[in-house]
Amino acid sequence: MYMNTNTRILAPEFDFARPASLAEAFALLRKHGRGARLLAGGTDLLVQMKMERLSPELVVSLAGVKELDGITMGDGLTIGAGTTIQSLSRSPAVGARFAALREACNAFSTVSIMYMGTLGGNICNASPAADTAPALLVHDASVIIASAGSERRVPLAEFFAGPGKTVLKPGEIVTEVRLPAPAAGTGSAFRKISRVVADISQVCAAVSLVRDGARITGCRIALGSVAPTPVRVARAEAALTGAEGTADAFAKAAEIVAEDIRPISDVRASESYRRHVARTIVRDALQTAWQRAGEGATK
Repeated sequence: MYMNTNTRILAPEFDFARPASLAEAFALLRKHGRGARLLAGGTDLLVQMKMERLSPELVVSLAGVKELDGITMGDGLTIGAGTTIQSLSRSPAVGARFAALREACNAFSTVSIMYMGTLGGNICNASPAADTAPALLVHDASVIIASAGSERRVPLAEFFAGPGKTVLKPGEIVTEVRLPAPAAGTGSAFRKISRVVADISQVCAAVSLVRDGARITGCRIALGSVAPTPVRVARAEAALTGAEGTADAFAKAAEIVAEDIRPISDVRASESYRRHVARTIVRDALQTAWQRAGEGATK
């Protein structure tokens, strides 16, 4: 048992387990049910426990489960859910073809958080402000969800169910994140605005464009901190698809984004400020992605 009477650290009692395999992790989840919580990097769970918002009976660390770690490049990209943000930010495979994801990882809080935080933890936390989520959405990511007896693949766009909520069922673990290979002529970019570098975003946005000559033949635009979940903006995507890649077209699409998002006012930013920022960073990201798409390689 772990116990500390200093409520600024970890007040509740809890058991701790460090399985060496997914099979062991599944067995622990099956035995302890909803009383167990998974620990990846711990950058969110430990904060929630210190603030006494969560009091799990058992903390199951996935740090020893090597099956969850690693980046594999094939036709697309397969990322183990336990892969750290720092590893992603430095990966040549990510940097070469998935620029928006690389930039999202580079914008991820502090260096210490980047070394501890994992991709799986970031998306399973299901924060509307998760930095990697918009980038993964524009790269058409899906997640592999496994349990003791089954495995399923879920598009990331269908994974988030609300603030702090996902489609994960009891006993399930996200094991991988998969990104298909981008089409030729693809460019992508990520932008983030926050109060200070280490803060979560006031608004973050990612875009991906497919360029064929002077025209846009494919487009994805996603944002964080502007709705209950990370979201794509379908109307803006449709407005750009088939259009010429001009500054005017990008400005009009950014205006649609500002109209269609659903931001709130809170301690970090007002609703009107978030709309203004969204318009600005989406326009900038589109221009950058368009330029990258014309450089002869997917980025």
